[in-house]
Amino acid sequence: MTPLLKTTALTVDYDPDSRMLQARGAISMLVQPALNKINQRLAEEKPALVREGDIVASTWLPPIPSGPFKRLILSEAKIAIGRYVPQTVSIEVTRKCGCSCHHCLIKEGEGELTADEIKRVVDEALDLGASIITFTEGDPLLKEEIFDIIRSVDPRRAVVNLFTPGLEMTPEKARALKEAGLYNILIGIYSTDPAVHDEIRGVPGSFEKAVAAMKMALEAGLLVTVSTHVKGDRVSEIFEIYDLAADLGVHEFSIWEGIPRSPVEELTQIDRETIIRFYKKINQNPGGPRVFASTYFEGEMLGCMAGRRWIHVGVDGGVRPCPYIDEVVGDVRERPLKDIWRDLRRSGEFDAFRSDCPAQSRGYAP
Repeated sequence: MTPLLKTTALTVDYDPDSRMLQARGAISMLVQPALNKINQRLAEEKPALVREGDIVASTWLPPIPSGPFKRLILSEAKIAIGRYVPQTVSIEVTRKCGCSCHHCLIKEGEGELTADEIKRVVDEALDLGASIITFTEGDPLLKEEIFDIIRSVDPRRAVVNLFTPGLEMTPEKARALKEAGLYNILIGIYSTDPAVHDEIRGVPGSFEKAVAAMKMALEAGLLVTVSTHVKGDRVSEIFEIYDLAADLGVHEFSIWEGIPRSPVEELTQIDRETIIRFYKKINQNPGGPRVFASTYFEGEMLGCMAGRRWIHVGVDGGVRPCPYIDEVVGDVRERPLKDIWRDLRRSGEFDAFRSDCPAQSRGYAP
């Protein structure tokens, strides 16, 4: 057994052979339930990657063992006594993007956080206990200082994910991202039909560029995730997108529930059951990428993380419980993130466990 965490009140051991985590000590009962969920996933599901010295259970989690994973465990101890921690903090870094997606809500706005402001927000997020920092919107690769911003995240405290449509990727940028310390890059695919994907992105050739970007990222040694947002009229496409992800050799296929804009786009209970069956089937079979599904992870496993384990910082500094909820609860240009998080938690709005996405039930997106 390898001691993963050791304090006066808590020791967590990790057995790399059996892939089991075990807590000992005065407050072990607080974290063992969370460890049991991780143990179950490690026992029943394939990991995204096994490397010498650690295991990546999912690209959405820090590797085991690591400093960020140790912080994740400590935050679970706090959550167990009602002191919720924003384990994941996502930050929109720029409005710039080569795409013209019809669902984009930020491209036509004004103003964005400076690199120094983003670094300050990251530091405040780490002080709050965050162990996963995600940079997103519109295309972070168009933020001139993005490599410096990534380097500013202490790798002993958090891993860094980055969303991009892939239009701006070059082999040089892929290597620079790796050298800067990027943990995982997520590239969106809406359909395996290039014409459909290009129509959604609003850019001819965007499908081919996204595929090429994944290949460049893999060549540079990055973890690579294919990401998609699924709606009720396109659930069947997850099978074809997974096959593409497998052909490319990426590490994970990430399925998120898209926000419906009409009744036909609403996910039904049957749709969600289809996603969960697919998630379990793929992850219980060796070979091919792992599957992440918010329908499962934020459904029956942990419940909705908005305002509980997740907080989102908009490109203009407005803070929301997650990227899918429009309600702004504060502004990091006016107040420290810790004060915004404190007030969000005191509101009581996000106290209850929810197995559904609250954004799905707040009317149709514009």
